[in-house]
This record gives sequence, structure tokens and C-alpha cells, in this order.
Amino acid sequence: MAGTPNPMSRENLSRTERKDLTRGSLVRAALKLIGEGRSFTSLGIREIAREAGVVPNSFYRHFNNTDELGLALVAEVGLTLRRLLREARQVEGEQDVDLLRRSVQAYQAYVKQNRRLFLFISSERSGGSRTLRAAIRNEVSHFTSEMVQDFRRMGDYSGLSTGDLQMICGLVVTTMLAAAPEMLDLQADQPLLEAEMTETFVQQLRIVLLGAASWKPKSNRVSSAL
Repeated sequence: MAGTPNPMSRENLSRTERKDLTRGSLVRAALKLIGEGRSFTSLGIREIAREAGVVPNSFYRHFNNTDELGLALVAEVGLTLRRLLREARQVEGEQDVDLLRRSVQAYQAYVKQNRRLFLFISSERSGGSRTLRAAIRNEVSHFTSEMVQDFRRMGDYSGLSTGDLQMICGLVVTTMLAAAPEMLDLQADQPLLEAEMTETFVQQLRIVLLGAASWKPKSNRVSSAL
């Protein structure tokens, strides 16, 4: 099987390295099954272990149940995506629209390169296990909070309250997640459609950010109406 570790490659590995190798095999096995059209919640431990080329008992040395494996997948997406977008925002002296486009392109590239992970996230975000839905919401919250810190450093948004910034950044993150299924459905040999999708995504986020820059806190709206 594709997920079966090569015994010869394990001979000189430490116990920790062998453990990490088996854990990685289990994760990849679950993702392979998801990529074949299976829902994560339908996967059984024996099935995942068989695809990984290990005995079922090996699964329990790494995860207590399939939800724990799913939590590892959610954490991987959250950590990696936050790092990539953080790097995309670190160029000095760039126009806002260029920064936005580069962030969108980094996000699209990550979605395409990790198709199975995002099939999993898209599916579990709206269905499946309550534990995984909560974990995805938690990652969205982390993502949103990090974005709030970025917005605080921008002059256009410095006057907004934490609550307003949380709302605005939450809308940006929700827009990003909602775009993922469309990205996954796009065929690889359609560069014009991909470019059009990128531009549409950029414009959607620009509208959100332009509205955010014009947003007046509730107290200001009340004062101006008096």
C-alpha cells in the first residue's frame, strides 16, 4: 500500500523517529481516504491503520480516537496558514492592494497544495463531529485575533474598538474559508478562470476593508445623530 512504511528505512531510526513516522503514516492515510471522497466521520480506526500499513493497536499509541487525529489535522492547517500569511504581510512599503493580492495568492497556493486537508476542513466545519467543529472555530478565533493585531498597526483602523476589529477580521477570515471549496473545484488547466477567481477574491476582500475603514463605532454614530 502507498502508506506502508518501508521496514528497511526504519532500522536506523530512534524510537522517537519511528513513532513520528507511524503518526505521519496514519495522518496521510486518513487524508488519502478523504481525497477518495470519504467523509472523515465515516472513517474507522481499523481502516485508517490498514491504509497506513500498521496494526490497529499502533493507532492507539498516537491517538485515543479518530477525533484526536482530526484535531491534529485542524491544528496543522491553522499553524501553517497563519505562518504563511504572516510572511506574506511582512514586506515593507507595499501598497495595500498589492499586499492583499499577495496574501490571497499565498492562500490559494496553500489550498491547492493541501487539497485533502481543505476537503477535510470544508466538510467538518459545517458537519461531522462537534469536537472538530469547535476546534475549527477555535482556529478561526486564533486567526482572527492575529489579524486584529495587524489591523491595530494600520492608521485607517486605529480608532476602532477591539470588538469592531474582531467583527471585521472575522468577516475576512469567513470570506477566506468560504472561498476554499471554489478553489478546490477549479481544474488545474484553467489559468484564466483561476486568475479571474483570484481577482474576484481580492475585490471581495477590498470591499470588506474599504467598509471597515469607513466604519464608525456605535458611540460615534449616536453622537453624530444628535
